[in-house]
Amino acid sequence: MSIEVKISKRRISYKRAMKILNKRVEQQKAGRGKELLWILEHPTTYTAGIRSNNKEILDKTIRVVKTNRGGKITLHSPGQKIIYFVLNLNNRKRDIRKLINAIEKSIIEFLSIYKIKGIKDTKNIGIWVKERKIAAIGFRISRWIAFHGCSINIDNNLNLYKKIVPCGLDNNKITSVYKENKIKIKKFEKKISNIFIKNINSI
Repeated sequence: MSIEVKISKRRISYKRAMKILNKRVEQQKAGRGKELLWILEHPTTYTAGIRSNNKEILDKTIRVVKTNRGGKITLHSPGQKIIYFVLNLNNRKRDIRKLINAIEKSIIEFLSIYKIKGIKDTKNIGIWVKERKIAAIGFRISRWIAFHGCSINIDNNLNLYKKIVPCGLDNNKITSVYKENKIKIKKFEKKISNIFIKNINSI
């Protein structure tokens, strides 16, 4: 299967990204165009998944955007990399567990490049470093088209998480690549895309 890889250098608003993502989903449902892997950053944006509730908003002054992905309330901000995808599982294995495994494996492999040991938790989706969450995963499947994706905290401002209960967690249990190894990593998007393409193509 042919997957188009997009790497955006400028930050893309959440609203604009969703329009593009949803258009690609409809194209895949119609059997048109390529699948998509899109790496980008958002400006500071709080989003609420379908399992969220208002009690998770600690700072009532913030604006929270509702979305159709799975999961609860989370944060997107500069320094966090978003990996969106639109994948047609009709042309692959219709196996959600294999898709989750491919995403988890990709994040763990990427972190290992920077000597960070990422682990998965059977009870809480996402990738963890010891007891701190470094990557979130949330997607939706419609007619076996999988879309949305995951986020990896690279060097974002972790204090912004204090305004919410992120993914239902204690907001002090969030970490980043920079917090773990104190290294500012650069020009790593191609590495992420190569790892994800390899693992997605194994589904």
